Amino acid sequence: MMCCAYCGTAEVDNIKLKTCTACKSVRYCSVKCQKDHRPQHKWACKKQAAELHDEILFKQPKSSHEGDCPICCLPLSLDKTKSTMMSCCSKIICNGCAYSNDVRLCQESLEPTCPFCRHLDPESEEEEEENIMKRVELNDPVAMLQMGLRRRRSGDHGGAFQYVKKAASLGDAGAHYQLAMIYHEGKGVEKDAKKEVYHLEQAVIGGHPRARYNLGVKEEENGRMDRAMKHWVIAAALGHDGSLDALKDSYEVGLVRKEDFAAALRAHQAAVEATKSPQREAAEKARKE
Repeated sequence: MMCCAYCGTAEVDNIKLKTCTACKSVRYCSVKCQKDHRPQHKWACKKQAAELHDEILFKQPKSSHEGDCPICCLPLSLDKTKSTMMSCCSKIICNGCAYSNDVRLCQESLEPTCPFCRHLDPESEEEEEENIMKRVELNDPVAMLQMGLRRRRSGDHGGAFQYVKKAASLGDAGAHYQLAMIYHEGKGVEKDAKKEVYHLEQAVIGGHPRARYNLGVKEEENGRMDRAMKHWVIAAALGHDGSLDALKDSYEVGLVRKEDFAAALRAHQAAVEATKSPQREAAEKARKE
């Protein structure tokens, strides 16, 4: 039976205990008990909360934040040039599926349409932006992030911040990463190192390998190489080249064991191989011709 950590009151039908929101390890029957118990609980609470945070932070994601192509269901490459976001439906389509769709449309003499939703392709940048704004109005975080990046490129840093912030609030890992970069650069907002790290961590939890690499660099700068290595190993297993290079450099100076580097290399290769397919290779060959 669960009891209040301060007064010992047991949880019964008419008494519901509330869990400490930080450490999740103790419960209280009232706010007063929680406040009275705080002096003797705070150190254990901080330690437990930090352990819980690290457990979440260093968990190996099943895939990167990019996810899978919704058509072929294969993992999307971390290389942004190998996929395209469709303005009509906000789906990110791999080049292989986009190329196959283009071939089909050409063979059947059809008008160009989205490979996923079959919406007609926009005829201008203005129409493309109108499509994205329609998705923004539907609270689509992918569209919000895309609009934020467009505002950023145009020099509207204040507008970019608002779009990216909204996308991050909806849980988009890519938006959390971009928000971290905004706080790092201080464009549109004041520089804030704490918020930068917070949003990097949120991006990392969402499977963003570049954000994890950046966190690893920060840990290295702070002299916490064990944590840096953990970040880079996880990011390398998602196919991130920069993290693998960081592990290689660490291995060459004796900071990483040979077997650990070999395992990271195999995991990286497996992640990269998983993004390949005959259709994607055909699209890459056609692009180079």
